[in-house]
Amino acid sequence: MAIVSLFERQKHFASALLDPGMRVPAGLVGPDLQPGEKRFNVYRNNVVTGLVDALKAAFPAVRRIVGDEFFAAMARIYAAHEPPESPVMLDYGETFSDFIAAFGPASSVPYLSDVARLERAWTQAYHAAEASAVDHALLARIEPDDLPHLRLTLHPSARVIRSRFPVVQIWSMNIDGGDTSAVDFTIGGEDALVLRPHAEVEIRTLPVGAAAFINAIAANQTMTEATTRALDENAGFDLTGTLRDLFAIDAITGLNPRASGSDQPGGIDESA
Repeated sequence: MAIVSLFERQKHFASALLDPGMRVPAGLVGPDLQPGEKRFNVYRNNVVTGLVDALKAAFPAVRRIVGDEFFAAMARIYAAHEPPESPVMLDYGETFSDFIAAFGPASSVPYLSDVARLERAWTQAYHAAEASAVDHALLARIEPDDLPHLRLTLHPSARVIRSRFPVVQIWSMNIDGGDTSAVDFTIGGEDALVLRPHAEVEIRTLPVGAAAFINAIAANQTMTEATTRALDENAGFDLTGTLRDLFAIDAITGLNPRASGSDQPGGIDESA
C-alpha cells in the first residue's frame, strides 16, 4: 500500500475545502472515530462562506451593481480558483478585478472590473503607511536650475486608477445608494486619485494628463520627465494647477532636488 506523505494529505485537504466536487479526504474521522464527511462538509461551507463574506465587505459597489445572488456565485468561483495566500483576510481579493474582467457572465457590465480596481485601491490606501506632507513653500527654496531635475515623493497611500468609463461616478452612485442610470456615460473615461492623507480615504477625479504625471512621479521620474508624459496626453496640461492641488490635499511627502554636482537626487531638510 502506497504511503501518502503529510504534505500530500494537507494539499488534498486544502483543495477539497474549496472544491465541492472533490471527495472528503480519506481517513478523516470525528471524535467518535466515525467517518467525518458531514463535519467536513460543514467546515468546507464555512470556509467558502468566510471568503465570500470577505469579498462582499471589500467590494460593496461591485456587489450592489450585480446584486447579491450574482456576486455570491461569482465570489464562490473566484474563491475556488484563487484561494488565499495569506492568513490576513485584508489581503484577499487582490486579483478579483482581473478575474472579473475575464469572467464571461460579467461581460455585460464592462465597467465592473474597473470599479473593482477602484475599490481594491481604496482598501490598499486605507491600510497604507502614515506619512507627513511637506509644505508647498519648500518649492521656493529650490534653486531654479534644480527644478527640472526635482523628484517628488507621493504619500504611501496614493493610487491612480485609469478607466475608459466614468468609474468615479459609477462607484460613488453605488456607494451612496444612488441610481446608476443617472451616470453620464457620454463623458467617457475618468482617472481617479485614491488617497488617505489623514483618517479618511478620498477619491478624486483627475484632469486629463494628471494621471500620467502622478504615475511618472511614482516611478521616481523627474519633474521634466513627468511633465513630458502629461503633455503627451494633454497639450494643455496645467502643471502649476496640478502641483497646487497635490500639495493642497497633502499628497506630497518629499521634495528631492538634484544634489549639487551630482545627477543623483538629494533632499530637503524640512526643519530648516
